[in-house]
Amino acid sequence: MTTPADGPAPDPSHATSALAPFSTPVFRMLWLAWLAANVTMWMNDVAAAWLMTTLTTSPVLVALVQTASTLPVFLLGLPSGALADILDRRRYFAATQLWVALNAVVLAVLSLADALTAPLLIALTFTNGIGLAMRWPVFAAIVPEIVPRHHMPQALALNGVAMNLSRIVGPVVAGAILAATSSAWVFVLNAVLAFAAFTLILRWKSQHKQSALPGERFVGAMRVGWQHVMQSPRMKAVLLRIFLFFLQSTALMALLPLIAKGLHGGGPAAFTVMLACLGAGAITAALLFPRWRARFNRDQFVRAGTLVHAVMSLVVIFSPQMWLALPAMVVAGMAWISTANSLTISAQLALPNWVRARGMSIYQMALMGGSAAGSLLWGQVAGATDVRTAVIAAAIFGPVALLITRRVSVEGAGDEDLTPALPASVPEVAINVAPDDGPVMVTVEYMIDPAQAEDFAHVMQVTRSARLRQGALTWALLRDTSVPGRYVEYFVDENWVEHQRRLERFTAADIGLREQRLAFHRGDSPPKVKRYVAERLVG
Repeated sequence: MTTPADGPAPDPSHATSALAPFSTPVFRMLWLAWLAANVTMWMNDVAAAWLMTTLTTSPVLVALVQTASTLPVFLLGLPSGALADILDRRRYFAATQLWVALNAVVLAVLSLADALTAPLLIALTFTNGIGLAMRWPVFAAIVPEIVPRHHMPQALALNGVAMNLSRIVGPVVAGAILAATSSAWVFVLNAVLAFAAFTLILRWKSQHKQSALPGERFVGAMRVGWQHVMQSPRMKAVLLRIFLFFLQSTALMALLPLIAKGLHGGGPAAFTVMLACLGAGAITAALLFPRWRARFNRDQFVRAGTLVHAVMSLVVIFSPQMWLALPAMVVAGMAWISTANSLTISAQLALPNWVRARGMSIYQMALMGGSAAGSLLWGQVAGATDVRTAVIAAAIFGPVALLITRRVSVEGAGDEDLTPALPASVPEVAINVAPDDGPVMVTVEYMIDPAQAEDFAHVMQVTRSARLRQGALTWALLRDTSVPGRYVEYFVDENWVEHQRRLERFTAADIGLREQRLAFHRGDSPPKVKRYVAERLVG
C-alpha cells in the first residue's frame, strides 16, 4: 500500500499517541461507561441464547433471540438519532442506559424466581435491544463534542477497542458464570454493571446548546436528517462502502461456528479462541492507527482492509489446523477494524453537530443492513453448496465490489470545515409572522456574466445540495427570458421557524460557498434577497 502522488497530504496530528484521548477526563469516564455497557450487551446475548435452549427445543424460538436483539436497530435507528439531536444528549444518554439497567433487573428477578418463559425471554430481549438501538447514535454524536478534532480518529479507534474488548470479556465472563451457576446470575451481574455505567454517565456535566427557537419536531427532525444524508455526496459514499464491506466480511463471522467445527480438533473452545483472536487483532490495529494514518489516507485503508480481509478469510477456510487459522483471524480482525474505523471517521467528519446523531444512526442502519444481508446471502450459499464455497464467494465479492465502485471516494477533496458560523441576520419583518406560518419561499437574484454561466451553474449545483442538507423542502434556479445573465434562485422552507432554524445551521463551509456565489455577481449592490410567507386563504 503506497501513498499516491495526488493523494491528500497526511495530517501530522495523526501521529498523536493512540491513547491521547484518555487525557480528556470526560472521554475517559464515558469510555469506561461505554465499555461496561457493551460488556453487559454481550453477556446478555450469551446468557439469553443459552437460557432459551433450556426453555424450549424449538429452533425457531432459539433463532428469534438474535432477531429480537438486532431488529430494534432497523426499526428505531433514525428515530433514535432524531431524539439524540433534538434532546439534551446527556439526559437522553442516561435515559437509554437506565432503560437497559431496568430491563436487566427485570430479567434477573424473573430468572431467579424461575418465572421466565420462552416468549417472555424474547420480549425482554427485544426491549433490551430497544435500549441498545436508542443508545448507539447518541454516544456516536457525543464523542466529537468532548475530544479535540485532531484526537477524533484515536477516540473512535478506542471506541472500537471497547467494542472488541467487550466482545472478548463479555462472552468469557458469561460462559464462566454459566458453567459455575446459572444464567440468572449473569443477569444479576449485568444489572450491576448497567447501573454502574448509568452512574458514570450521570457524572458527565455537559453543556447543552441553547437556542431562542423552539425545539425541532420529531417527524420533521427525521425528515431533515434523512434529507441531509441523501444530499451529502460524502455520506452516500460512506454508506455504500460500509454496506458492501459488511456484506462481504459477515460471511466469516456468520459461518465461524461451522468453520471452527470443521477444523482438526475444533469445537466450542476453538470457536471461542477464534473470536478472541479476531478481537485481539482489532485491538492491536487500533493501537497502531496513529502511526499508520500518518502515511495512508482513508480510501487506502478501505481498499487494503477489504483485500486483506478477503485473503485472510481464504486462509482461514483452507486451514486444516488451528495454528494456521488463528494468526489469520488476528490479521482479519486488524483489517476489519481498519476499514470500519476509517469509514466511521469519514462519516463523523462529514456531519455537522446539529445532525450528527441522525447521520450516524443512518450509518449504523447501513452497517447492520449489510451485516444482515450478508448473513442471509452467505448462509443461503452455504446451504446450497458448502461453507467453504460461501466464504470463497464472499472473498471474491469484496475485490469485485471494490473494482466496480473504484471511483467512489470517502476522502473526496478533503474534509469540509463544519464549524458553526451564523450568516447575516434575517431582516426584521414588516408584517406579523407566526412561527408556524409557511411555507416560506426565499428568492435571491443574481446578475451573471453570460460567459461564466457554466461555472456559475456548477457552483449553484453545489448550493442546491447545501440548501437541501440544511432542511429546505425544494430548490430551483431560474433564468430570466428577457434579461441575459439574470438568474433567480429560490428555495422553500417548511415554515417560518424552520427558516430561522436553517440559518442557525450555517457552517464555515456554507459561508465559503456563499462567497463563491457572490464572486459571480455583477452589480452595484449585492444580490437582492426576498422572503415570502404563504397566505392562508379562507373558503
